[in-house]
Amino acid sequence: MISKKLAATAVLALSALLAAGCGSTKDAARPAAGGAGAEAGRAGVVLPLLTSPFWQAYNNYVPRMAKELGVETLPTVNSNSDPAQQVTDINNLVTQGVKGIVVSPLDSAAIVAGLRQAENKGIPVVAVDVAPESGKVFMIVRANNRAYGEKACKHIGDQVKKGKVVQIQGDLASVNGRERSEAFNQCMKANYPDIKVLEIPAEWKSDVAAAKLDGLLNANPDVKGIYLQAGGVYLAPTLQTLKSKGMLRPAGDDKHIVIVSNDGIPQEFDAIRKGEIDATVSQPADAYARYGLFYVKAAMEGKTFRPGPTDHDSEIVKLPNGLLEDQLAAPLVTKENVDDKALWGNSVK
Repeated sequence: MISKKLAATAVLALSALLAAGCGSTKDAARPAAGGAGAEAGRAGVVLPLLTSPFWQAYNNYVPRMAKELGVETLPTVNSNSDPAQQVTDINNLVTQGVKGIVVSPLDSAAIVAGLRQAENKGIPVVAVDVAPESGKVFMIVRANNRAYGEKACKHIGDQVKKGKVVQIQGDLASVNGRERSEAFNQCMKANYPDIKVLEIPAEWKSDVAAAKLDGLLNANPDVKGIYLQAGGVYLAPTLQTLKSKGMLRPAGDDKHIVIVSNDGIPQEFDAIRKGEIDATVSQPADAYARYGLFYVKAAMEGKTFRPGPTDHDSEIVKLPNGLLEDQLAAPLVTKENVDDKALWGNSVK
């Protein structure tokens, strides 16, 4: 075990290296326990909503990761699925004198107004899960959402081969919803020409998903696959709708509907074990909290980063608009690996 003295020396050495702008990106992306978080000032964390188990898990990780990283934070703020409220929440944090903000944007365009308010006060912002269309952020912490759509497409397409599949989309005002939808559609068109994709724009709203899915299945009872762009809000209404119609059949049954989700919440894992759904893409709720706070701490301390691989199985890339994005790993979870203890969905209750 490394002594506290040696550990402290290592942290100081890394901090000096980053402050000088030297070293590899792998070094620059390594979070250090403790440090000068309190001296740098308090950070605010803005949540998009708390009605999803995914965001509930993220919210629970925030204070734990803040303590590990030595970041002082105010209580998290819930924007309750309202993009306008989210801008107000950012403004409120600015007036409270925070030195950094971590926000998970609801709307990639609407959030820009809040980013401007923070920039005008010299307050660095880290965007988690969703990238803004423009504006200034220190870092975007996000998984590759196009890969989400492609993984879902291939898992469904390889099993269905021919027929109708449904894509329950997120909010297309969000870059996440757009990228997942575009990637899924492009993959289907390129690789599975005998599959017809039916779309349900549901705006990350469970009631909208349930109502539209019910109507779609009435008109298309021969659906063979469903892609849920957000299991946290779409899993329960989808399973309930299928069950009410006698269409919820276990994997292996001739009438089983192949279902792939996104999020990696415990409820999805349970559904995979039961054979109700086939797979999910595990969004890293724990890593979103950790690296959102890591980067806002680094920003408050005046550190900088550059594109390249990190030490946490991700890569920092420079987007066309010039912003940096740390693209975290998001594995596909199936019955073969659903019990993997390394998955965050197996570590929360």
